[in-house]
Amino acid sequence: MQFKDLFQKKRKYATVPSTSRPLQNPVVDGQLDVPEERPKREIPEGLMNKCPRCGTIQYNKELDKNLKVCTACDYHYKLNAVERIQMIMDEGQFLEYDSDMASEDPLDFPDYKAKYAKSVDATGMRDAVITGEGTIGGYRAVMAVMSFDFMGGSLGSVVGEKVTNAIEQAVEKKLPLLIFSTSGGARMHESILSLMQMAKTSAALARLNEQGGLYISVITDPTFGGVTASFATLGDYIIAEPGASFGFTGRRVIEQTIRQKLPDNFQTAEFNLAHGQLDLVTHRKEMRSTLSRLLAMHSLQEVTEVGS
Repeated sequence: MQFKDLFQKKRKYATVPSTSRPLQNPVVDGQLDVPEERPKREIPEGLMNKCPRCGTIQYNKELDKNLKVCTACDYHYKLNAVERIQMIMDEGQFLEYDSDMASEDPLDFPDYKAKYAKSVDATGMRDAVITGEGTIGGYRAVMAVMSFDFMGGSLGSVVGEKVTNAIEQAVEKKLPLLIFSTSGGARMHESILSLMQMAKTSAALARLNEQGGLYISVITDPTFGGVTASFATLGDYIIAEPGASFGFTGRRVIEQTIRQKLPDNFQTAEFNLAHGQLDLVTHRKEMRSTLSRLLAMHSLQEVTEVGS
């Protein structure tokens, strides 16, 4: 499968019956006035979207134009890895690494193969991360982008291997590294093999740091568990999108453990920024320009013209 294949989508249709005309004169000459039923018409499925925060209904095309940010309340919808790459990289151009890498169910965990195959079919991806390189504002960079829609963005052996390989490419090529994180935590279907990826990716980042390489971590909603406890919070710069929730474990578990009510904005990007866990909270519309400026500040590269 090539990277371009991920962009192909089939259009679905839903049949919606039209409303019959109202009865103007229910009884005419002793006869019930029954209107003729109008033919059903088909409209594209998913034409509109309701904001989960404020309830505003918007056309999907308008939402896409606004980078999937609600025009009423600024809620940032989740993006998959492909959408993120299109949005960040110059002209959406991206040289993908390890495109054929896939999990082999190392522990023969019950139903894992079926769940894994379902995610592959639903997303067109082979696992919860896409890695590769391209340019942002003309500056070359290695990037890893996680996708929550693939098994909750869980950290498994393939995700850990691909992220580690991306870090090693950044070390070898002396390029800056960007990782966009979103995850529910370690992939339980792989047990200790999943937990090992925390140490593996962290060790690779230590080598990048020893070389003096730049690592920018971007946290998106939601990011929890082993990803938060490893590469998501090891960046030279740690940035988050507005409203993004991240932490090690969820607020409900913490409240049950400490038997206290937590603040309403607990674990949001804004809360974590106020408590020293972040360097920046950056709106999606400003993310590309912010990353470009950071790369320019630290870069010894000559700017690569887009398309060259």
